[in-house]
Amino acid sequence: APATGAHSAILIHADTGEVLYEHNADDRMLIASTTKIMPAIVVLENCALDEEVEVDSRSVGAEGSSMYLKAGERYTVEDLLYGLMLVSGNDAALALAIHTAGSVEGFARLMNEKARELGMTGSHFENPHGLDAEGHYSSARDVAAMSLALLRHPKILEYSGIWMDTLRGGETQLTNTNKMLKSYAGITGLKTGTTNGAGVCISASAVRDGMGLLAVVLGSPSSKERFESATAMLDYGFATFEAGAFPQITGRADTLRVTGGVEQQVALDYTVPEKML
Repeated sequence: APATGAHSAILIHADTGEVLYEHNADDRMLIASTTKIMPAIVVLENCALDEEVEVDSRSVGAEGSSMYLKAGERYTVEDLLYGLMLVSGNDAALALAIHTAGSVEGFARLMNEKARELGMTGSHFENPHGLDAEGHYSSARDVAAMSLALLRHPKILEYSGIWMDTLRGGETQLTNTNKMLKSYAGITGLKTGTTNGAGVCISASAVRDGMGLLAVVLGSPSSKERFESATAMLDYGFATFEAGAFPQITGRADTLRVTGGVEQQVALDYTVPEKML
């Protein structure tokens, strides 16, 4: 099994959701800016990318990482998603939250509703940026669940997989916080995070030879260890497992005869996975 110095970790096969490795995966923890995975989902499901957002004064001057937004500036939702995913802008998270729900509190309710919909039983969100707050927590398993949900929006890979971009006509440079984009073959995203309470975290997605994996690392003691743990987990997955097409099933019955019922027969419906390990 892969070695990790993190408090909590999990490795998931992205296509089937099968758990390939886990360590304290259900411990409830602060998760820093990996929180921003959930706002990205909520925004993509409730807003059009070309919607115009006027920056509210409540979004300006947010603690921590920032796009340095100014009140009254206008951006598209897509511009702010860039800021959310590349530079982990806390001000971008607040601007999107207020635009989508009218308030941070209202947006947090949308986040929690989506968490329940995804079966994330070990999570509760108080804010969209992930700064340490009482009652704000998740787990490696739940971060993996929302990461897989976000990956169902292919558009997100156009943000999370970009190393560098600009805004304001080239005046503002955006550099991705995920250094694995420059060091790991097949990396596609997804989100990093660091706070004093949460430690150093990452949800890392990668694809090789058509197989997608997701590694979540929470509570690492350093940025270096975070990336080393994610790398070790992904390496383990790609070296140990292989994805193949699910075999075709021939000769399946279309109906099942019923004895003693109102109907003489019922139709059979088969759900067959596309891939298997």
